[in-house]
Amino acid sequence: SRMDMQEPQQLGMFAEGELMSVGMDTFIHRIDSTEVIYQPRRKRAKLIGKYLMGDLLGEGSYGKVKEMLDSETLCRRAVKILKKKKLRRIPNGEANVKKEIQLLRRLRHKNVIQLVDVLYNEEKQKIYPFFTHFLNSAFTYMVMEYCVCGMQEMLDSVPEKRFPVFQAHGYFCQLIDGLEYLHSQGIVHKDIKPGNLLLTTNGTLKISDLGVAEALHPFAEDDTCRTSQGSPAFQPPEIANGLDTFSGFKVDIWSAGVTLYNITTGLYPFEGDNIYKLFENIGKGDYTIPEDCGPPLSDLLRGMLEYDPAKRFSIQQIRQHNWFRKKHAQAEALVPIPPSPETKDRWRSMTAVPYLEDLHGYNEEDDDDDLYGIEDDIIYTQDFTVPGR
Repeated sequence: SRMDMQEPQQLGMFAEGELMSVGMDTFIHRIDSTEVIYQPRRKRAKLIGKYLMGDLLGEGSYGKVKEMLDSETLCRRAVKILKKKKLRRIPNGEANVKKEIQLLRRLRHKNVIQLVDVLYNEEKQKIYPFFTHFLNSAFTYMVMEYCVCGMQEMLDSVPEKRFPVFQAHGYFCQLIDGLEYLHSQGIVHKDIKPGNLLLTTNGTLKISDLGVAEALHPFAEDDTCRTSQGSPAFQPPEIANGLDTFSGFKVDIWSAGVTLYNITTGLYPFEGDNIYKLFENIGKGDYTIPEDCGPPLSDLLRGMLEYDPAKRFSIQQIRQHNWFRKKHAQAEALVPIPPSPETKDRWRSMTAVPYLEDLHGYNEEDDDDDLYGIEDDIIYTQDFTVPGR
């Protein structure tokens, strides 16, 4: 052992420069790159309560949306992972999420996204009543029904950025069904646009993102609203001109009109280099409808994009309109659901499968603790009842 201790000093026996002449290959065994076997990192299963995490579906300012699998029912789900730190940086971020959870819990309609479950990560704290508890969580997990694609994603996948009339009509009818339901429940969405309309594999449209929606007071005399946080290009003249109060339902009709204009023409009725120019143009209310829309569609668009909210079409008038009631022929090929952006999978297969294999296929000697991330130590599931069951 005395010899071992002295060994490092033996380097001093080499004259200066002699060590370099020995060559680094003496110490490092070089191998050709063709001999290297690259093994992709195995996907490790991660459970949040009874839900198995899949891959990322999208990302927003608030956090991420991931695919999920309910390990009890094997239902495919999507989860909105809301990070408290990020929410605090967004104006009204926490309040909007709290409100969205409250609203979605009491809604049940085939054209409105369904909230299935809400989970909280507790950071080793006590279980608090619902809202205090929301404030004390590092993460909030909103488990929703799974939608395969967003309408904006579909529009972006084709060069003309629009749908054939037959397809646009089908989506628009569903949008009006969902909107009529929301209004019947006293809810003004305030942010209707293709980016907030999701689609299931069978083509069912779901209105999503109720973060800026407003629930009218049950005893309110009318639908008067005072605030708006919607997307600028879809806002009506009364908001662009800064009116203090306005009809909430007519705001949604206008936004649905801009949406219909966009999905049938690939254009927007109002544009501007910046938000001030855009609002100036909307405030004037001058727009043109491309001739190839044809008279019935042009007439419907004019009714929905009516400058005066009092004269603007109601949902009942939209339903009675010729273009809405007409059975449109399928003249062009439908825009398909594009392959998934990340994996380029045209079938959009279930991304939880590799994690499922890991969960049920690991060896005894594997460390069980790896299955759970450290932030998921304590998960609290709200007592959650789905309306209408």
